[in-house]
Amino acid sequence: MRVVFFGSPDYALPMLRGLLGAPNIEVVAVVTQPARPRGRSGAPEPTPIGALAHEAGIVTFEPERIRRDITMALAALHPDVGVLAASGHILPEHLLAAFPHGVLNVHASLLPRHRGASPITAAILTGDAMTGASIMRVVRALDGGPIVSTVTTPIGPLDTAGSLTDRIAVIGAREMLAVLPHWVRGELTTTQQDEALATYAPRLTKADGILDWHASAEAVWRRVRAFHPWPLATTTHGGTAFTVHEAWPLEIRFDAAPGTVALGDGSPLTPLLPGRTARALVACGDGALALLRVQRAGKRALDIEDYLHGDPALAGSQLGG
Repeated sequence: MRVVFFGSPDYALPMLRGLLGAPNIEVVAVVTQPARPRGRSGAPEPTPIGALAHEAGIVTFEPERIRRDITMALAALHPDVGVLAASGHILPEHLLAAFPHGVLNVHASLLPRHRGASPITAAILTGDAMTGASIMRVVRALDGGPIVSTVTTPIGPLDTAGSLTDRIAVIGAREMLAVLPHWVRGELTTTQQDEALATYAPRLTKADGILDWHASAEAVWRRVRAFHPWPLATTTHGGTAFTVHEAWPLEIRFDAAPGTVALGDGSPLTPLLPGRTARALVACGDGALALLRVQRAGKRALDIEDYLHGDPALAGSQLGG
């Protein structure tokens, strides 16, 4: 089976590694985003997929946009099927038509829920109990193609967008590798998505991470998890940026304006977080948020116990004011 792989970020690495290690599969080309300036030096660096493809000696294309010259070059390699995992490209009709068995995408949600660029973040924000990966045939509609297969995973209370991304990348790759041979042999049928159930998860911006302390503690906690590791949950403290890396919601009555910080009694929070205690609480619109790991602008992230030693004025302050 001759495969062209489309992918760019770390999320796509388990999929490409799986294809490279699979018997009877030959990755004839990789299409990824161009190398871009990164780090303090500003030197162009390839995407994670680009770096792996170069290391493996695979023919690699790095276009900003996929035009007909790319399609012609890929078609000349006589691929059977395309496999997509977050390449960042729009695949035009002339490209899709170049694959006898189409292009299959591994999307990080249970479609039609959370179509779009940030499905994992959206699943945490909305309080979904389950998420997973959907293997779908790519069509010229945003994540709207027919479903070939799905695989699920629960969203735990300690999951962040980062931990879920890593897990879904692995189970999605495993599912794609399982269905791909059957798909090419014509042994699988598809299921059309129910458009009435579709929801959308737009691309994130840094502004999305700004916390609203008037929301419930549960909602703020979800944002802390959903926006980790990017764009991170942020507020202000003493006029400077203040990042909340880890927190825990409490259903307690807190007679203070939302955003007010008070010292906690040091009681244990939950068996899920052994040794973590209520040291600094932030009043929310409903309940309170126990801060567990925070970071002030220009400083490193610290557990709240260590942070309070260096900034005891956090207690009694007003976040976001």
